[in-house]
Order: sequence, then C-alpha cells, then structure tokens
Amino acid sequence: MIIWYVEKETPGYELHWGVKRVLHERQTRYQSLRVLELEDYGRTLILDDAIQITEKDEFIYNEMIVHVPLLTHPSPKRVLIIGGGDGGAAREVLKHKGVEEVHMVEIDEDVIDAVRRFFPENASVFDDPRLCLFIQDGLEFIKSKKEEYDVIVVDSSDPIGPAVQLFEHQFYSDCFKALKPDGILNVQSGSPFYNKDVMKRVKRLLSGLFKFVNPYLACVPTYPGGLWSFTMASNAYHYSTADLSRAEGLNTRYFTKELFHACFALPAFINDFLNGV
Repeated sequence: MIIWYVEKETPGYELHWGVKRVLHERQTRYQSLRVLELEDYGRTLILDDAIQITEKDEFIYNEMIVHVPLLTHPSPKRVLIIGGGDGGAAREVLKHKGVEEVHMVEIDEDVIDAVRRFFPENASVFDDPRLCLFIQDGLEFIKSKKEEYDVIVVDSSDPIGPAVQLFEHQFYSDCFKALKPDGILNVQSGSPFYNKDVMKRVKRLLSGLFKFVNPYLACVPTYPGGLWSFTMASNAYHYSTADLSRAEGLNTRYFTKELFHACFALPAFINDFLNGV
C-alpha cells in the first residue's frame, strides 16, 4: 500500500506524491517542517505543506534564480541571499569565482538543522569560508544595509506564513537601498498558472523602484503547474547586454548560455496578464 503526500493548491487541483518514508516532522517556531523520501524524487523538504526542494530537481530552481542575475551583473563580488535555507542558492552563487563574500539570512534555524542532517551535499556550503550565515529575520536584517550588495537574491517560500512580508513594497524598498547603485535584485515570483496576482504585484512594485524589470521562467516539475517565474530588477543592467563568457565552467545541469536569453521570452498569455490585457 502506497502512502501519499498531498499538496493542495486550489479546491480543484492537488499534487500527489508517493512516499517511501517519513524522515522528519516538527512544528518550528515559524512553520511546519517535514522531510519525506518520495518514490520518484528522493528526499524532499516541505515547509507549511509546500514542497521547497527535492533531490531530483532542486538544481533547476537554484541554478535559475542565481546564474541569471549573477551573469547579468558584470562583476558581482558581494551577494546577499534572503531565505535559501536549503543551501542550494548559496551553492550556485559560490560557483562564481569572482564572488568574494556571500551573506545568507535564514529566519528558521530548524531548516538549517534539517538540511545539515538530511541533505548533507547541500549543507556542505554552510562551511564555505566565503559564506556568512545569519539566523534572523531577513526583513529586519535588510533595514540596516545601505549600498552594500551587488546582487540580492530573494529565495523565499510562497507568500504565506513568515514569507508574506517578503512580497511587500517596504521590503523591496529596503532591498533597493541595500543594493549598490548598479545592483541587481532577483526574486522568485510564483506560478504563472496559480499565482498570477503575485507575478503582477511583484512586477508592479519593482517597476516603481527600478528601470529594468524582467520576469523570466523555468520548468520545475515538483512545483504547481511545472512552470515557475522569477523577476529580476536593476537600474543599471539589462539582461540583453550580459557578457556570458563567465558561464563557462559553472558546471550546471539545467542552465546554459542559450537558455539565458530564451528564458526571458514569455508566452503570450503571461505577457497579456502582466500588461493588463
């Protein structure tokens, strides 16, 4: 008999996953946390009943949220990751040899502990000398920073629980101030099928702060709908002028130089709802 984990997205849409075994469950100070071993996707981190990463496909999300902004910026040296407790985004940032320092701010220490225990390959990044890990609220952390970072990556969970305020104007304004004048902000902005309002809101809010605001896409099988969006913003750099020579030797499994430009080519229905058609 197969045990099923069910992730409910809407009243009419659920994702079902066959479970081999339950490895860890607890209610942290901030959210519910589970680690399951799935039949087809291996070990899986779940926060507030939403899959965050699986062993089988986490590389897609993490490569795409990181390499697009870091290659758009001509010389990123100081990078901030807000969220990203699974360690995947930090792993990808540290593939860039020019990066000198990475700050990672994760609100929930229990997430870090679970990753160290159940995802040791990801957790090894926490011991990299270029990484400074802060266990605190990213909302408060960012308020004290002024023109410090070349790139900020907001690797948040969906806008529920502790992540709600990471999709608000005040937070984006604080990120804007924390960036150097030519800095880049990149955020995950949800599913174009199930989070249209989130995508529209993110683009609208960032457009009030930045000159260039560009949503882009990646296919992540374990996320609702399989298609996921990110939104990159900067006052100095547009993706079309990126020097992709630094992409050589990044050792990626999903991201390629060709995909870099292709991911910004949005389907018509997404352009339509983002532009109010």
